[in-house]
Amino acid sequence: MPQYAYRALNDQGKSVRGEISAANEVDLFQQLQQIGLQMVDCGPVRENPLAKLLAPKVRTRDLIQLCLHLEQLLGAGVPLIEALADLRDSTEQPRLKNILAEIYKDVSEGESLSVAFGRHPKVFGAVFTSLLAAGEDSGNLTDSFTQLVKHLKWTEQVTAKVKKATRYPSFILLMMVGLFFFMMGVVVPEVVGFLAAQGGELPALTRSLVATSDFVQNWWWAMAVAPFAIAFGISVGRRTSERFAYQTDVLLLNLPVFGPTLRKIMLSRFAHFFATMFQSGVPILQCLETAQRVVVNRALVEALALVRAQVQTGEPLSQAMKNSGQFPSLVLRMVRIGEESGNLGGTLVNVTDFYDRDVDEAVDKLIAMAEPALTVVAGLMMAWIVAGVMGPIYDSFENIGF
Repeated sequence: MPQYAYRALNDQGKSVRGEISAANEVDLFQQLQQIGLQMVDCGPVRENPLAKLLAPKVRTRDLIQLCLHLEQLLGAGVPLIEALADLRDSTEQPRLKNILAEIYKDVSEGESLSVAFGRHPKVFGAVFTSLLAAGEDSGNLTDSFTQLVKHLKWTEQVTAKVKKATRYPSFILLMMVGLFFFMMGVVVPEVVGFLAAQGGELPALTRSLVATSDFVQNWWWAMAVAPFAIAFGISVGRRTSERFAYQTDVLLLNLPVFGPTLRKIMLSRFAHFFATMFQSGVPILQCLETAQRVVVNRALVEALALVRAQVQTGEPLSQAMKNSGQFPSLVLRMVRIGEESGNLGGTLVNVTDFYDRDVDEAVDKLIAMAEPALTVVAGLMMAWIVAGVMGPIYDSFENIGF
């Protein structure tokens, strides 16, 4: 739908400017009238790719506020269409405001709320629309928004945990790389010039240092470009070859230290999404289907496809999860108990609690291991440089009688 920039007058006669999506100018005029604005003039917005790229994105925090707003209004008995209008008028995030204007228009024309939200998949994902559809089927949208608030807050917490796990090690690694290039490109060549002037044969450790320094000076550009070239090649390979993408996802899960933590985070996402949807009344097969779309690792997606296929043929969920080989035995026992007791929803909540604690411990352990490991590597690098430089200098001092 095209975007229009408009200038209008509000009830107090003040000029108001903004942008909104509309099918045409007549549609724009009608939309502005619905929100109490009298259009003065308008024009289509020329799409600027750079401006679009730099425009602020809809954050998880914005979606939490949206769900809280609708939960409170619907819980207070406000009609849905009025709640959407109020939310559209009060939202300050430009992109979200425009999306809400489209959702309001679709719903006012008779579209269901889940379908209206589903037309914006980049902002509202599969879980979001599935929970809304379940709320519409059950006639309890308020509960759906309550579950969405919990889900979005959990998503925000997991994102913060992942950033916590990578921020400090990434900073230390960047500092180490910078120090390595500085030493090899600036310090070592100066010292090598001094050692060469003294004459004599250099020890093997120093020769290896000199060779590394020469390589860095001659090929620094290739070393700087190589990580980006490798990342670009992997990205292209994953987009063009499903087999390559699958193999890289399997490799990520089998990496030492990092792989188990990544697996726990992925399974934590699955458990939370599954429990949230199941408790909202979404059928179990649809829960599994949606979970396949939110778990991005293809190896786990394949395992969930196997689980769904077996459940569809009548296999108990616990047995199907066991057959996939991706779930810990404790989780399998908890799911089996939930099936036997008829309280699978409550058991799934316990599973999410288990994974939340497990992810917290895994992230803390990863950080605790990364810090000393990077410190040791930095120390060994500096010891190699100091030994390779200072050894010949001490030898030269002994030769001249010091």
